[in-house]
Amino acid sequence: MTVLTVVAADPVTDPRWRRLAAGPGASLFTSPPWINAVCRSYGFTPEARIALDPAGEPVGGFAWVTVQDVRGRRLSSLPFSDRADPLVADPPVWTALLDAAKTGDDQLTLRCLDDSAALADPRLRAVGAAAWHGTPLDGGVDELHRRISGTSRRNIAAAGRAGVRVDVREDLDAVRTFHGLHVGLRKHKYRLLAQPREFFENIWHEFHAGGRCLTLLASLDGEVIAGAMFLEWDDVIYYKFGASVPEHLRARPNDAVYWTGIQRGVERGMRLVDWGLSDLDQPGLVGFKRKWASDERRIVTLRSGTWLQAPEQEEFGRELGELTRLLTDPSVPDEVTARAGALLYRYFC
Repeated sequence: MTVLTVVAADPVTDPRWRRLAAGPGASLFTSPPWINAVCRSYGFTPEARIALDPAGEPVGGFAWVTVQDVRGRRLSSLPFSDRADPLVADPPVWTALLDAAKTGDDQLTLRCLDDSAALADPRLRAVGAAAWHGTPLDGGVDELHRRISGTSRRNIAAAGRAGVRVDVREDLDAVRTFHGLHVGLRKHKYRLLAQPREFFENIWHEFHAGGRCLTLLASLDGEVIAGAMFLEWDDVIYYKFGASVPEHLRARPNDAVYWTGIQRGVERGMRLVDWGLSDLDQPGLVGFKRKWASDERRIVTLRSGTWLQAPEQEEFGRELGELTRLLTDPSVPDEVTARAGALLYRYFC
């Protein structure tokens, strides 16, 4: 049996982690720029363990942050990420990594695709699941247009007839415009706070070089009515955020945005569009993504240990929920709601 050495590492700066983060099983959410954007925005310190073979070559890795707040101390891999699959295919390597990473009784939560080596670990239990969708870009634009659902093709045509225009932008101002849409959608449709603008700006700073951060803005009669942020890592283009103005959905701007994202992926030589995580209790979103994706899998949430909240921690959770409802009331200006998200969102991980 191969003898492994497990070493501590910074997943943002360690070149061995970067090699793993561009290899099999890796994703945007285990990439150094993504981890750095999350940690800079929320004040986390990233940690990782890397397994080395006898020649000193990295053969596996696992990254997380320690969250310490009024809810208690816990480990998260990784907060505010769709998933953060351990970068390992061999269960014994995963066992060695978790042995080195987890100390004491700290609860660990991680999200991974349903083929991860972590799922077979008896120390972890599944506590949730979500849908994942992907569109392989293994054909030209015309072929991909034929593959998407007939409803999507009709909606793309309808958006064109309505005069919807989609601009592909790489500048920071476009990110800020999109964030305004994002705040409005989460507030008025879901009564939720949005992640701070600083997080979106940090993502842009990490990914804009080489055109890897794209903001698609759909306009009608000069008004921005929908948008999305796409990020590139390795050879995959990721749909990360999307938002639209409900009053203009009849013009089908979201379909125009999705189709533009697929076209951009083809132009850039990507192999896949990753449409990300969709909660199973949002069947409308799952159904919308199914119109575009030919691949569907599950993202599984795993947890170790038992996390017993003290009464004051439970009270904090209730008060945070009530505060969210107050700050997303329609009478509250959107700017105030956005500022509240910047102050409070870190407590939602």
